[in-house]
Amino acid sequence: MSSPNIISNKTIIRVGRAIDFVEENLDRKLNLEEVAKAAYFSPYHFHRLFKIVTKETLNEFVFRKRIEKAAHFLLHQKEKTITEVSEKVGFTSLSSFSRGFKKFYGVSPEEFKKQSPSKFSKICKTKSKDGQIEVRFEQYIYNINNALNWIKMNAIKTDVKTIPDMELAYIGYQGKMDLIGNAYNELIKWATPRGVMNQENVRMLTIYHDSPKITDPNKIRMSACVVLSQKVTSDGQVNLKTLPATKCIVSRFEVTSKEFQQAWESSFVWMSEQGYRKSERDPFEIYYNNGQEHPNGKWIVDLCIPVE
Repeated sequence: MSSPNIISNKTIIRVGRAIDFVEENLDRKLNLEEVAKAAYFSPYHFHRLFKIVTKETLNEFVFRKRIEKAAHFLLHQKEKTITEVSEKVGFTSLSSFSRGFKKFYGVSPEEFKKQSPSKFSKICKTKSKDGQIEVRFEQYIYNINNALNWIKMNAIKTDVKTIPDMELAYIGYQGKMDLIGNAYNELIKWATPRGVMNQENVRMLTIYHDSPKITDPNKIRMSACVVLSQKVTSDGQVNLKTLPATKCIVSRFEVTSKEFQQAWESSFVWMSEQGYRKSERDPFEIYYNNGQEHPNGKWIVDLCIPVE
């Protein structure tokens, strides 16, 4: 007799649809019934299965995603007021938002907005010998120049363009970023007998739904995708969706696995220095080879940052 906690892949896929629904509707009130309906579950069964798959109740997940999305706004869109951010992520009162945010991150939204800029903040605050706070720019200049020099030396090219819409087959993944290979193995296992891997110039694609600067490493959500050039019918093993045409900063690299983080950080610095601002859409990578088959273990990849 099988354990009641062993969940089928089809169930995981359907829970993934519910997660997508939640993330697309964080700006309004959500209830169990409508989220369950989005995944074709009864509310009773959905509540139990969601907890087994995500290790969080639906309410816990919705709360965390609201707070993390608020953190994203406070980091990347500082012109928004705390009240605007609170409303944009679905809180009905500023006081409940402030309490929830401080409980989650340990600081108030106001403190987070001031003290938690991106890694390459233009202001570096340090204490002098007499205990006074000094504002220094040297570290900023050093970090910026390092990042810009790195991208200049390593990027094949960096430009801004609109990537056409793409039809995707995908499997959702949650956990440490370097373990997404398991999801890709499942996706390839599904795609191969359907002829998808025999497409001309087949491309794989990773979408990052969370930022490692904001989300617990064990809860980061990603989608392992393959781009479709032919009609494919979903049978419950994978999800299908359209990634809409997106204006992006696109940096083409040929890098090892260890260099991905530096490539992403340098691309974000280039974005800021060129006066662009990240949009609310999720960044993604498009792969043009399998780095494991490259003689030097290098991946040919486009890093795509959606911008406004």
